[in-house]
This record gives sequence, C-alpha cells and structure tokens, in this order.
Amino acid sequence: MRKIVFDLETDGIITNVGSKQVFPNMYVVCIHDSATDKYTSYKQDQLKDLWPILEKADLLIGYNSESFDTPILNRYYSGDLSKIGSLDLLAEIKKSLGYRIKLDSVAEATLGRKKSGHGLEAMEWWKQGRYDDVIKYCIDDVKITKDIYDYALKNGHLKFKDGNTIKEIKLDTSKWENKGNSAITQTLFG
Repeated sequence: MRKIVFDLETDGIITNVGSKQVFPNMYVVCIHDSATDKYTSYKQDQLKDLWPILEKADLLIGYNSESFDTPILNRYYSGDLSKIGSLDLLAEIKKSLGYRIKLDSVAEATLGRKKSGHGLEAMEWWKQGRYDDVIKYCIDDVKITKDIYDYALKNGHLKFKDGNTIKEIKLDTSKWENKGNSAITQTLFG
C-alpha cells in the first residue's frame, strides 16, 4: 500500500466572506512517500512533479487535511484529489472525542516531542525569504503526522495533553488501510 503523508504551508487560513469561502495561497507542500521512504517538498511551480506521485497513492494521510490541506491543494490540481483514499487524523480524533485537538498536544503526549514552530511563524519566514526554514518546518510536521499515524495504527489509540494530564484517545484503526478507496487509475500528468 502506497501511503503519502502530507502537509502544506499557506499565506493564511480559509475564511468565509458571506456565503463564499476564500482560500489562502499555498507556499509549499511537503510529503513522505512510503514507496521511497523519502521526505520531499514542492513549491507551487513544482506541483507538476507532485501530481503523478499523489495519483499513484492508495492513501493520503494528513492532520486537518479534510477541511484545510486537501481543499487548498485541490485548487492547483486539474483533477479531484478527493477521489484518492484519505485519512484525516484530526477528523478521526474528533470522531472519537467529539472535539478537535491541536497537533502539538497530540505529538507531545503521544511521541514525547513538540512541533518545531507554528504556521504564523512560517508565514512570516516566507515573507522574509526564509524558504528553507518553512520547508524544514513543514517536513517536521509531516514527520510528526507520520509518526502519530504509525503509533495509532500499532496501538489503537493516541494521547493528548489536557492541562497537565495526559489522556488517551481510543481509535478504530481497523479500516484505515483498506485498499479500494482510491478512484484514480491513471495520471493526468506525465
């Protein structure tokens, strides 16, 4: 099974203006490809190199990807990325708990490490021309997301910090890696 863990950095957040959603511009998308076991990054002008990789994926894995990363990335793609099987770890957590938890809280309690920064810093770095810092931060988030996914798949739960207390999030991971969710059978590119 080919799994792509991904995250992206943008110049803002999705906002609602009246009945219309306004999407931010994407700076960079970073991935881990299970087929190569490599972490790579793609700026807007390099997305043509990313599409064939995503199209061959059996599963796209992200954190808040359902409502943020995938809709934004889909704006740059001529097909429909929602046709590829996907798993949003935040959506799975919300399904279990009834509310959302920050990635940093899950990472600290589950993995014993924190994120290397936050999105507002990344936006500032990009404006300052510190592109390598943004890419490193984004890849760090992909590493955390991958490690959280792997932990949940192995243990059937994640952990999060609630104040000074560590709590457990039970997850049903039994169907996470079921093949057959991906509807893309040929590439639009290459």
